[in-house]
Amino acid sequence: MYDGDILDEIRKRKEEWEREIQDEQGSVKERKEAFTTLGEIPVKRVYTPLDVVDRDIDYLRDISFPGEYPFTRGIHPTMYRGSLWTIRQFMGFGDPRKSNERLKYLMNSGAPGLNVAFDLPTINGVGSDHPLARGEIGRNGVPVNSLEDMEQLFDGIPLGKVSTSLVIAYPPIPCMYIAVAEKQGFRPDQLRGTFQNDSICRDVGANVRVVPRRAELKLCVDVVEYATKHMPLWYPISIVGYQIREKGCTAAQEVAFNLSDGIEFVRAFIERGMDVDSFGPRLSFMWNAHNDFFEEIAKYRAARRIWARIMKEKFKARNPRSMQIRFHTQTSGVSLTAQQPLNNVARVAIQGLAAVLGGTQSLHTNSMDEAMALPTEDSVKIAVCTQQILAHESGVTNTVDPIAGSYYVESLTKDLEDEAMTYIEKIEEIGGAVEALETGYVQREVTKAAYAYQDKVEKKQEIIVGVNDYVDDREPNINLLEIDEAFERYMCEKIEKLKAGRDPSAVERSLDKLREAAFRDENLMESTMEAVKSYATLREVWDVYRERYGSFNEKAHITGL
Repeated sequence: MYDGDILDEIRKRKEEWEREIQDEQGSVKERKEAFTTLGEIPVKRVYTPLDVVDRDIDYLRDISFPGEYPFTRGIHPTMYRGSLWTIRQFMGFGDPRKSNERLKYLMNSGAPGLNVAFDLPTINGVGSDHPLARGEIGRNGVPVNSLEDMEQLFDGIPLGKVSTSLVIAYPPIPCMYIAVAEKQGFRPDQLRGTFQNDSICRDVGANVRVVPRRAELKLCVDVVEYATKHMPLWYPISIVGYQIREKGCTAAQEVAFNLSDGIEFVRAFIERGMDVDSFGPRLSFMWNAHNDFFEEIAKYRAARRIWARIMKEKFKARNPRSMQIRFHTQTSGVSLTAQQPLNNVARVAIQGLAAVLGGTQSLHTNSMDEAMALPTEDSVKIAVCTQQILAHESGVTNTVDPIAGSYYVESLTKDLEDEAMTYIEKIEEIGGAVEALETGYVQREVTKAAYAYQDKVEKKQEIIVGVNDYVDDREPNINLLEIDEAFERYMCEKIEKLKAGRDPSAVERSLDKLREAAFRDENLMESTMEAVKSYATLREVWDVYRERYGSFNEKAHITGL
């Protein structure tokens, strides 16, 4: 890039410049004693070609061209000059019928990628009629207790002609989705979309554990194996760092823990007998877009480079598509504030810009009111328009990876890569991602990072506008979405009505077949499909799983920070 004489001249001139800006005492007056990224990576005063050359960052080996290994600059040669990212807004609340209305509203508002969240009783496999579901039904996602609910959720939406992301793991909900598509006249091989299907991220980030970890991993592999054989257009797993980042980890930890999850899953798929290049091109990932603009951009670039090398060198992938990270990004929900919520519009725009400059394939921009409630239609519309403005008014889509070559970004990308690899190697030494969870290693690291950040906020070393500085005590004058309390009774009554009207012998036969398949350790997708088509409830299916695998019991890990 530069010959030795030029580098020597740059080095000499940099030393002169540093002396020139010093005062008589030999110091430089700056706002802080030291500057770091949000993840505590030191940030220099200025970056030069020396920060690339001295770090042994080679353009052809480490950066290269868009669409070429190691895909640092993006997975497609033309990126957004060819086609824009998918606007995929995350939603789900209350009655499946109301969520259906919101899905159609989003589609009509310019967000064609459907992205459905399910409530906690659904995610935990207990359903709306379980005593533990009280107070949670429809609160942070749509409740789906049976195929009937799934039919209502996607009523009037042709599933063979849209792309859908279902934020759920394990077979029951995917089976219901496929069953609805078949009733609409579409085959599984015609469907496009993504099952999140990542038990590990749910474990760390959301404290969701239903059956023991190894059994959860087995159920996730069942979904991937089925989709690899029958759904060639579908991404059967989204390996998720988002929720772990929301829990409080740093950007480097998000990369490390998410890619370690990926290694665990790839290893499990291969152990099931699948060839790495049969499923590799259909893996997807999900990342957070947090507040530190340049750190986030560098994070995505580092993650692509690391994963490409892992798939090629560790798992011997031959297809370049198996080495690519295709990813969805969601702006950071935990960064949003209930104080001065209009400020969240600016936060989301900056985070969304970082995701675009980082090369995301699809994007969800959070709504300004999500720190207080599920978003209203008005706030969702602003979030969608934010993406449309980024796509059509900002000019950042006109060239591929415009941030490449920045001395700071290339150096920061290397910093994140090095730190993430240290964590990945540590997790491999422990025995992999699941073992790292069993020992409490990942949880401790996330907790320490979250504590360190909160300590900085409380000491005002990190400023959050409207929270610990620039405070305005006036109450926000915005409308919030409310869930009717009577809705819980309605959902429970709906289950009772379903049970009274279905064929009990067909349900019993299908659950018996599911139980037999579970105890024979077969892939449970086909037998679960038969059960949900008989209108067995989500809870009844999960009761069979729990009968076979038992319930999850966490080990206690008491340790100081």
